[in-house]
Amino acid sequence: MVKGSVNNAVSFDPLINVLVVIEQSTLSTKTDASGRFSFFNNIPLGEQMLRISKPGFITKRFPIIVNEGETVNISDMSLEADNAQVDNLFTITLSDDELDGDQSGYGNISGLLSSSLDVFQRTAAFEFSSSFFRVRGLDSDNSSVLINGIEMNKLYNGRPQWSNWGGMNDVLRNQELTTGLTPSNYNFGGILGTTNINTRASSMQSGARITYSSSNRSYSNRLMATYASGHLKNGWAYTLSVGRRWGNEGYQDATVYDSNSLFASAEKKLNDKHSLSFTGIYAPNRRGKSSANTQEVYNLKGIKYNEYWGYQNGEKRNSRIKEVVEPIVMLNHYWNFNSKASLNTNIGYQFGKFGNSRLAYGGANLVTTNDGQQTFESGGTNPSASYYQKLPSYFERNYANDLGFAYQAQQAFLNDGQLDWQQLYNANLINTSLGKNATYMLYEDRADDKQLSINTVYKNAINDHVLFNAAVNYKTLKSENFAEVLDLLGGTGFLNVDSFDGVQFNLEAPNTIAQVGDKYGYNYNMFANVLSFYTQAQFNYNKVDYYVSASITNTQYQREGLFKNESFANNSFGKGDALSFTGFGLKAGTTYKITGKHIVGANVGYITKAPSIRNSFSNSRSNHNIVPHISEEKITSVDVSYIYRSNIVKAKLTGFYTKIEDANEISFFFADGIGNVIAETATQQSGNDQTEFIQEILQGINKNHVGAELGVEAQVTPTIKLKGAAAYGQYTYANNPDLYLSSDRFENVYLGKSYLKDYRLAVGPHQAYSVGFEYRDPDYWWFGATTNFFDKTYVDISPLTRTNNFYKDIDGFPFLDYDETLAKTLLKQEQFNNYITVNLVGGKSWLVKGHYISFFASINNLFDKVYKTGGFEQGRNANYRQLRDDKALNKPVFGAKYWYGRGATYFLNLNVRF
Repeated sequence: MVKGSVNNAVSFDPLINVLVVIEQSTLSTKTDASGRFSFFNNIPLGEQMLRISKPGFITKRFPIIVNEGETVNISDMSLEADNAQVDNLFTITLSDDELDGDQSGYGNISGLLSSSLDVFQRTAAFEFSSSFFRVRGLDSDNSSVLINGIEMNKLYNGRPQWSNWGGMNDVLRNQELTTGLTPSNYNFGGILGTTNINTRASSMQSGARITYSSSNRSYSNRLMATYASGHLKNGWAYTLSVGRRWGNEGYQDATVYDSNSLFASAEKKLNDKHSLSFTGIYAPNRRGKSSANTQEVYNLKGIKYNEYWGYQNGEKRNSRIKEVVEPIVMLNHYWNFNSKASLNTNIGYQFGKFGNSRLAYGGANLVTTNDGQQTFESGGTNPSASYYQKLPSYFERNYANDLGFAYQAQQAFLNDGQLDWQQLYNANLINTSLGKNATYMLYEDRADDKQLSINTVYKNAINDHVLFNAAVNYKTLKSENFAEVLDLLGGTGFLNVDSFDGVQFNLEAPNTIAQVGDKYGYNYNMFANVLSFYTQAQFNYNKVDYYVSASITNTQYQREGLFKNESFANNSFGKGDALSFTGFGLKAGTTYKITGKHIVGANVGYITKAPSIRNSFSNSRSNHNIVPHISEEKITSVDVSYIYRSNIVKAKLTGFYTKIEDANEISFFFADGIGNVIAETATQQSGNDQTEFIQEILQGINKNHVGAELGVEAQVTPTIKLKGAAAYGQYTYANNPDLYLSSDRFENVYLGKSYLKDYRLAVGPHQAYSVGFEYRDPDYWWFGATTNFFDKTYVDISPLTRTNNFYKDIDGFPFLDYDETLAKTLLKQEQFNNYITVNLVGGKSWLVKGHYISFFASINNLFDKVYKTGGFEQGRNANYRQLRDDKALNKPVFGAKYWYGRGATYFLNLNVRF
């Protein structure tokens, strides 16, 4: 026998007509007027899952164990009002729109695709995210996002690509979440935890749902429609969902948004032991990107300014468009050996394209000299209106005796300040009339991936106290990487050479004229294979729970060049050496239940893992070179928590420490002031101190992450809840890593140590605090407000300026005018001002003739506070004199570039369920 009762979580009154289902069976019932229910006949034995649901409330699932001849009594279960489901809609929307990891700045947030009721997690997702807050100062590559047990983190950078399943909120509700090192039933996970999204059609709540949303954040409009059959008598279940999000402009200027989504899931229960499930996800999306800018630019044009666009035929056209089209298909087999043991085998295939467009300028032409020799002639300059040579600061520095030039530049920027598309077309048309190639063109950096994932997950409840998990995972990836010509802007072709120095991008086909659809600049394949195994045992007793888990992973990368780059003729074409890494993980934890109200827990873990593809190759677009002395990244992490739970107060306090060792980072930028580096290379002449496009390789980085998290909520009355959260952290470089420079003219030049120890990591606010309240009326309307305070946000420093190169002249000796005191001032890390934001949220729901209608609204940054959320020092001023002279100006030419948070924004959501 299985019996129990269900109450309202706020009023504690019994709930009538709550649907109670024993999953994977045909058994269901509803609660009576006293909130009670019971099952008597044909109850499946062993480990089962009980699901309780009611329109207007959050569905919950409870694990139970049914033994023959015994009664399972699970009384006083509670359901909370469905406003939290609307919160989840908002969370997933935020994750999809803002956590893509591009250079808009929103990639700074560690992804929170969370259905957890933990107040700190909810606060981090809803309140802190707009400030690019990272939980524990860690990036999202330290968490795992799975769909039906298949990991979705990209091998390129280790991060989940949220937009691959964007616009599918209705079908992403069933989530199993672990935080930190706590154990997952699907994989070993990272130090930020694991989220598994279950899309089995049989687990979807039956019925139809239509949602319309309006916002001024990333998109203007969203429309979704979903239908789920629930269990059918013939053993079939299916779910369909379609959606569209669109808008000509988000909060930043010209950030166009165009996204569609299609989801299909079907499941067939073959018999009591076997089920097959199919899921297909197709979510093509394209969006306009926005630029980081110097303070000079923001002062002139405001925080919505975006340098990437201009008017064409009266309409805004953005040159930087991110387009993702990567469908996902998966087949899942569920095999229940008996009531305690199961095997879940999954096959997933993801394919498609990932592209980022941008302008190329300075296109080259072949010119025959008087002596019959051919040479290259390039023309055109950076067309951006905020290019440093067009801003007032440039003229103030270089024409200090005649500030009229600076005034003219200022007025030109104020009056327009955007791309002049017509000027680009005119320049190319003139070239065409002269028989020359295009000077400007629009191209797209592409990654066309094909990834196959196979895994099998074994689960066995050995007895009432011991649960054993194990899994084997395999991934294989072929990634085609190239630049493709999108638009010649009125030109006839673009010469496939480096216009900077005439270097052939492909010696196998020199002086090729690229047309629309042709590959340009670089072309290579990247292969990856990952094989991993994990095992875990969980022990649960009345007073103590504990677990142990271990994993081992082999990762292999190999590059295959399809262009023979002239600068690396012997090291760019064909297949390079294969890279192989072996990582392992160990973690353990315990929970001690002092009383029913007081609980303490601790977790500890040590993980070694392969660097991502992005951080393994120093310049994969040009050659096979790998990062010098590369090795597995090593992570040590520990956390201790105290949890208090009563009918009124729920609180959790966690202290944590994480150390990351032997990490790598690669950056690409133009640098001045590295003449002494160039002079020491065999291919250069001493005295050459020109601007160089470089790859900065930071190797062997150690980082410390230490801090505490607090979440508290108090149900002070049946309708009023108070809540608060705090994150206090200190995230720093823990050593002085090695720094290497590479370019198309020299390889892996060692500059020695970059003196970064004790500098702060640029990971958003190190300290964040939130206090607020919610009022939930028994008539199904609710309202909430929060005040949030952020502090200790730092600019991302330039490692190059923290090397010995900083104080050396072109002859390799220290500058004669070097002032150590001034140098320390110049290299002091910028800390942004603290700030406060206020957010409002509210909603109302109705039950009309059996249809549930809900409305949700939120306003973020109510008082339109202007604040910096992130930024980075430009590495252009690589030595003391360059940086000193630039910072001496009121408006530095190469000042740091910043991201600003959005001002006041809104989100409206109307939902109808049938």
